[in-house]
Amino acid sequence: MMTTDSLEHARFNMVQQQIRPWEVIDQRVLETLGTLPREAFVPDAYKGLAYADIEIPLALGQKMMFPKIEGRLLQALNISGEDKILEIGTGSGYLTACLARLGGQVVSLEIHQEFADAAKKALVEQGFENVELRCADALAAKIAGGPFDVIAVTGSVAEIPEAWKVLLSSGGRMFIVRDESPMEATLITRTGDNSWRSEGLFETDLLPLVNAPSRDRFEF
Repeated sequence: MMTTDSLEHARFNMVQQQIRPWEVIDQRVLETLGTLPREAFVPDAYKGLAYADIEIPLALGQKMMFPKIEGRLLQALNISGEDKILEIGTGSGYLTACLARLGGQVVSLEIHQEFADAAKKALVEQGFENVELRCADALAAKIAGGPFDVIAVTGSVAEIPEAWKVLLSSGGRMFIVRDESPMEATLITRTGDNSWRSEGLFETDLLPLVNAPSRDRFEF
């Protein structure tokens, strides 16, 4: 079992050796990742690997993101303390906690009740009061509570749903990974009533969002 000191040392090393080398320089993001106890959101069997450079397995075939991907996601969204945030895919709740530390109010949607319950418990134990967790399929129903200044999508999709883009406030930002070959992390910014700007950030690999339509692939 790791001691408090060894966990803090591992957290420090995660920031210095994994996240900073991936060009994460935003001080608020680095401070958040350097102080939030990631082990509080990791399944018991993997707590000793909470700060490792891996995708930690969760139940139901899901995984936590690499810490460096979480860092790039948070930096790209440029979150301010007043931002209203939508997270699609709560998972372990760790990224939810990061978003809640950086922003204002967070609404997080999770399709699996077991994940939503575990994340809620961890978030409450860490003292977060600015998170609303909903067990829902973000692709199947209208999402209430918008517009949002920030949307973080934690699984890849073949096509970006228009319904999510219109949930952004003017100047709002969405981080999403397109299920292409290669997959690309993308930042969508709303620039007007009917206009959005798309910016490719980096190549990555992310499990598809549960229930997301797959891209038609043809073989010749």
